[in-house]
Amino acid sequence: MQPLDFRIVHEVPGRLRLRIPLMGGPLCEAAWLEAWMDAAAAVQEARANPAAKTLILHYSGGAAARAALLARLRNFDPKPIPGLAPDGVREAEVAPMVTTLLTLAVLPFLTRPLQMVLTLVNVGSTLAKGADTLVHRGVKMEVLDAVAVGLAAGSGKLYTANLTDLLLNLGEYLEHRTARRSDRLLRRLLRPDPAMAWVERDGELLQIAGDEVQAGETVVIGPGETVPVDGHVLDGVALVNQSTVTGEDIPVRREAPGRVIAGSVLVEGRLRVSATQVGEDTTTARVARFIQESLSRSAHTQKLADELGDKRVYVTLGTGALVYALTRDLTRLQAVFLVDYACALKLGTPVAFKAGIYRAAEHGVLLKGGEAIEQLAAADTLVFDKTGTLTHSDLAVTDVRVLSADGGCTEAALLALVASVEEHASHPVAAAVVGAARERDLAHISHGEVDYMVAHGLSAEVGDGRIVVGSRHFLEEHMGIDFHGHAALIERFEDAGKILLYVGNERGPVGLIALRDTLRADAVATLARLRGLGIRRLVMITGDRRQKADALARELGIDEVHAEMPPESKAAVVEALQAAGAKVAFVGDGVNDGPALGVANVGIAMPRGADIARATADIVLMDDRLGAVADARELAGKTMALIRTNFTAAVTINTGILAGAVFGWLSPVASALLHNGTTLGVLLNALKGVALQRRPDAPRLLTHAPGPAQPDAAKPRSSATSTSPLKPSSSSRGSGGSGDSADSAASNHDAAS
Repeated sequence: MQPLDFRIVHEVPGRLRLRIPLMGGPLCEAAWLEAWMDAAAAVQEARANPAAKTLILHYSGGAAARAALLARLRNFDPKPIPGLAPDGVREAEVAPMVTTLLTLAVLPFLTRPLQMVLTLVNVGSTLAKGADTLVHRGVKMEVLDAVAVGLAAGSGKLYTANLTDLLLNLGEYLEHRTARRSDRLLRRLLRPDPAMAWVERDGELLQIAGDEVQAGETVVIGPGETVPVDGHVLDGVALVNQSTVTGEDIPVRREAPGRVIAGSVLVEGRLRVSATQVGEDTTTARVARFIQESLSRSAHTQKLADELGDKRVYVTLGTGALVYALTRDLTRLQAVFLVDYACALKLGTPVAFKAGIYRAAEHGVLLKGGEAIEQLAAADTLVFDKTGTLTHSDLAVTDVRVLSADGGCTEAALLALVASVEEHASHPVAAAVVGAARERDLAHISHGEVDYMVAHGLSAEVGDGRIVVGSRHFLEEHMGIDFHGHAALIERFEDAGKILLYVGNERGPVGLIALRDTLRADAVATLARLRGLGIRRLVMITGDRRQKADALARELGIDEVHAEMPPESKAAVVEALQAAGAKVAFVGDGVNDGPALGVANVGIAMPRGADIARATADIVLMDDRLGAVADARELAGKTMALIRTNFTAAVTINTGILAGAVFGWLSPVASALLHNGTTLGVLLNALKGVALQRRPDAPRLLTHAPGPAQPDAAKPRSSATSTSPLKPSSSSRGSGGSGDSADSAASNHDAAS
């Protein structure tokens, strides 16, 4: 793609006027160019003028911001933004108003025949639009507007016809401008700033565009630079500002084997990162696609508003016909026909939904369209999958017990051995064991190839024997290793609600590793807040034993518990609640939560959940806190209340205007002026949206991080690697996770969720 050609026409501090010869062409649509630049954090306003082929940028940040904006303009991507329609009709919106003003100015100096001709020419576009609408779409408001203007012109009231036409065009222009502002609220979510990347290739460090990085390549990131990919840290230590993506206001420490996400910014330090998701697969790209999809969804409320708006046209038409039949007064008829319910009803609802989507994003919540807002506001039952929602998804190792009788193994040696094998798996249990070994700085123990038995466990050759790790069922039923002699210890661990990882070899049991999840600190307060927001029933689904599940339910004040549930039964629980008349919102994060998220009236996915959970859900939390669920519910309820308020106001005020027109109290000009003022007021109120009380635990998704500093190409960078304990070896084979490396987690617990 060739860099975009432009030149600076005029410049003052904080403002640039640029001429772009290609503007208006197929590769430089003015609307997309404006959206591209408007998404930059430094831009306060971007205005494109296709007729003059100019772009005006108002920005903040001084010389560094100016240079970054010009670089961004050169790299303009001509791809359209789904959900944001081209609005290159602005000049077409302004031109009729200018023409009408000129017509009104010259009318006094013309003869009557010339006045009539000029008036018909001026209002011709309104008459033509009405005729086209009648032929192709039926009786809509454009038809009534055309009839009202035509009646005024036909009866010789030329000034009234022209002035009415001016007010109609002015109202349409203001409505479109307000609606465009609701789209602009979302552009920074849709167009994340592009980042350059330093990539190690063939022993050299090369700077390339971030979207050209390939999965598996090593990216080097320095202070002030934007992370261009999602990936895992190979070495280095850094503070990373993730506020533009996750909303965390405080920079977080990142080092091997931690994960970094595209769009975050290094505050200090240096990292070498192995790219795992690149280009369209990065977190920021997925957020953009989520919002794009949300803009294309129409909620039931929006469809209802469209239908009612169309029906009100017939009310206006019938009222006008009745008034004329009784009074034979064309002036009253014109005034009645200029009362338009449709604009406020049909435009106010989508604007309010878009404002709600933006406000939710400020609180770390992604909403998939107005339907998600509508369904969440209507929900009366909230179902939680326990693990990863009410509790933290990260497990912690609490106990390591050696069971072998030969005395040749210590607890540290057992943990190091199991971690060395489990590091080849991706299950949360495996991650917890490996993390515990790293915290204790235990050395990696060499072993042979790792064999997986999906959903059961794994084994590997160690020294002159074979170590087996997994569930009790796997070790006893499949491997013949009997743990009945340790039943009392196992029962104590299980009664304490701990997940057990069993370890054995050909000589018998070797040891047990106990793990436990922890309750989220904000769980009790969040559930109480949800009740205050109208949720009548709280339900928990868990694979835990009934005794443990009931104890947790009492602590949280949960109404209904489904314990010892296999993962595949979650959707059935949701369907049963719906069959009983409940409107269900389901909160989950696991792969096996996908069916329940899809079946529920509205599905909510936690941020650290599986990709399939986030893809299935109607709402995705970008911030790992349970309070975000309550934020989403509160915002949904307030948004629907705002829509109802606007609806009532539009109908009430326009009905009053209609009554004034019927009784002859309002002229056609006054009727048009009051109607357009009402519509604009409803739109501005919808655009303002709703506000949530800011809570200290609720970081902002749209807080912009400092702009990326441009790296110095001549600056030497360290490519040294550091070997951490338990560095994965390449001698593994098979597929799947640790499987029943928590089947105690997968069978009697729900760690697999």
